[in-house]
Amino acid sequence: MAEYLIPLLTLLATGAFAGVLAGLLGVGGGIVLVPAFLLVFTGAGYDGPDVMQICLATSLATIIVTSIRSVMAHHRRGAVDWQILKTWAIGIGIGAVIGVLTVGALRTEMLQVIFAVLVVIIATYMAISRSHWRLAKDMPKGLRRAIIAPMIGFVSVLLGIGGGSIGVPLMTLHGRSVHRAVATAAGFGVLIAVPSVLTFLAYPADGAPPYTIGSVNIPAFLVTISMTLLTAPLGAALAHRTDAARLKRYFAIFLMLVAANMLRKALTG
Repeated sequence: MAEYLIPLLTLLATGAFAGVLAGLLGVGGGIVLVPAFLLVFTGAGYDGPDVMQICLATSLATIIVTSIRSVMAHHRRGAVDWQILKTWAIGIGIGAVIGVLTVGALRTEMLQVIFAVLVVIIATYMAISRSHWRLAKDMPKGLRRAIIAPMIGFVSVLLGIGGGSIGVPLMTLHGRSVHRAVATAAGFGVLIAVPSVLTFLAYPADGAPPYTIGSVNIPAFLVTISMTLLTAPLGAALAHRTDAARLKRYFAIFLMLVAANMLRKALTG
């Protein structure tokens, strides 16, 4: 019984934490789900060459559910910029599919190194960024959008996230308020996760845990979303009563530690 109880409790706790983070900071839960899935799967003996692929795919599957719930809640408050989602959708989706194909071509150790480096970049920005920073008054268009949109989808798949960690800074740096950016970035999650998960479902992973379809582990997916759906509203409520800037700096330190541990595992095997 204990063999299953510890992984179950780990997934429940991580799902709850990821849901709070999504509502509190506008940061996709995938950035903590991927390391947690890796811990659970390797701890259960499923440490094959494709385990990181399973972690990324399962994280993205949870994002479909949480992002749809989140974007609909923000839409009821009139906070979602649907024009951005419409004009960026194709590019983001293309980048997400390319990301899946890239993940399928890389082994776990390389994906761990990539994850660690990208998380350090995101954490550094979270730690030093200021609300008044601006690059332009409006979102990129034309060639700039054609380059940036696929990059968002591509990088998000390599991290197993819904794009909030990239989309929110992008929009706030281009003249959108943080509330509108968080609401619209929730829609990025759907644009990234749907095409990538559909591709991952047809992309079998070697040495996968039981009840894995393609690269998506169904039990981990179900346990996680059962908690994220419960705790995301709690995070949103807390956001109005806390110092978000200070919390982001603390979370940035936490992410640095997560990245360092991921890099250690990749380099030591």
